[in-house]
Order: sequence, then structure tokens, then C-alpha cells
Amino acid sequence: MQLRKSAALAAIAVIALTATACGGKEGSAGDKPAGTKPGASEAPALPTYTVATGVDLDSPAFKEAKSRGKLIIGAKADQPFLGFEDQSTKVRSGFDIEIAKMIAADLGFSDKQIEWKTVDSGIRETAISKGQVDYFVGTYTINDKRKQLVGFAGPYYKAGADLLVRYDESAITGTDSLKGKKVCSIVGSTPLQEIKKPEYGASVVELAKYSDCVQQLLTNQVDAVTTDDSILKGYAAQNPKKLKVIGKPFTEEPYGVGLNKDDKVLRDAINDSLEKHIQDGTYKKIYDATLGLSGSEYTAPPAIERY
Repeated sequence: MQLRKSAALAAIAVIALTATACGGKEGSAGDKPAGTKPGASEAPALPTYTVATGVDLDSPAFKEAKSRGKLIIGAKADQPFLGFEDQSTKVRSGFDIEIAKMIAADLGFSDKQIEWKTVDSGIRETAISKGQVDYFVGTYTINDKRKQLVGFAGPYYKAGADLLVRYDESAITGTDSLKGKKVCSIVGSTPLQEIKKPEYGASVVELAKYSDCVQQLLTNQVDAVTTDDSILKGYAAQNPKKLKVIGKPFTEEPYGVGLNKDDKVLRDAINDSLEKHIQDGTYKKIYDATLGLSGSEYTAPPAIERY
């Protein structure tokens, strides 16, 4: 396998990400979140990725992708600054999208050689195991149950259930200050079941989409929204003067790149790419230009798991 390092970051201006949320699954703060929330003119630049040449992997998915001349990558499409598709331009953007593109370049595929496939949470294992996607990047938590069905590279991000509140909120500082507060999450979600526990003392509001929860937060109908912090950071980045993430996760959700369970060669190649770019700073540049716009401080991801 040959993997070549990404080129030095190009001094390009990042496009202001102002996508409107249309739902989704899915920091640090006291009176206000840590870090500065930059305006569009101050937004950090996204990195560019050098496409590796001469890559040859003894991987079924890789060989098929080379034969067809493109990678098919599964992703989310409704998570602002994380995995989002603009419905008018069909352009994908966000943290997970950039991670997927970074990996693709190390495998020898340019942006133009990527076919994006929107995969809903409920069919991820099916799409991966049936070869409908070569790999999947989209707030996909690694756990033992899923490992029985698919393989994982990573983790590339350590998520956790957190709280999104209005920017001027001072009464809510974490889960220990939710008694009597209205907290919104979506029907059937893991964060919803967690926040319903009597120990939190919250009044829970159940809606169909996180974007609906965020709208109720902005209009003072609820006091907080809960789900994975990565998703909340996306909404905070979308409205940096109105929203902030508390930054005290109360669950652990390590995100991985999903791929065929038996394709160890491709898994190792993706792990190599993640490990290299975490070390060379490319990963942090991606974070700063996407989820970092929420004002939440960067935290290095966990050590890559090799199995």
C-alpha cells in the first residue's frame, strides 16, 4: 500500500457555511463557550488534499472502486457543518464530509471521483454489508453489537451527549442544573432516553427532528436540546451568536468509519490515513473550519484501534 502525505495547507478562503438545517440525528462553556466564534471573514481555511498515486490494495472494495473509477461513500445529508448537502447546489460540506474526502485522497481518489450516497441511520449496516457503499462516514458510533455486522476504522472523533442552549444562558451549566428545565430531543433517540432519567429532573419535549428542537430553543419554547455534541456543534456553528454547546458530555460515543467487516486491508489503510493526518495537523484544520466554528475547543481524538 502506498499512502502519500497531504500537501501543505493551501491559503484559500473557506466558503462561509450557511446551510439551513433540515433535520438530523443529531464544546466547552461556562457563561459562554470557550474559544472565539469567528465571522465568515475570519473563518479558518479548509485543507487541500493531495491525491496519492500508485495505490494498490488487496481489498475487494478498493479493487471494485478502482475498476469503476470512483469511490461510493455513504454519508449524512442533514447535519449542518457535519454531514450536509445543499439541496440547490447538491454540494456536500461539513466535518464528516472532509474526513471522508481526506481518506479518499490517500486512497488515490479525487473529489471528482467520489459518488456520495445518503444513508439513513437505520440502514447503515445493510448498506455497508451489501457493498452499496465502499465506506461510511456519518456520526457512526463504534460498539460491540455493530462490530458483529460491520468493520470500523478509527475512532476519529469522541462524541458524547451534551446540551445546546441559547448563547446568553447562564442558569444551565450541565446536567446537574436541568431540574425543572425543558429539554428537547427526538423521538426514539438514545439521548432522549438518557435525559428522561429521574436523576436529571428535566421536563422532556419529544419532537420528530433536531431542527425542530433547535427552532423551539431559539424561540424560547424549550431551555436546551440534547444529542451528540458533534451535531450540537453544527447547529451552534450555524448560529454562533445565538447558540452555544455547554461542553460537558455525559455519555461516550466514539465515531468510526464503517466498512465491510472482513476487509482488514481497507480498514488498515483508512486507519493509516486517519493516524497520519491527526499527527500532521490536517485533522485539526478540518475541525477548526467546520465544527470549531461553534466556539467549542478542539480536542484530539482517541487513539486509533487496531484489530
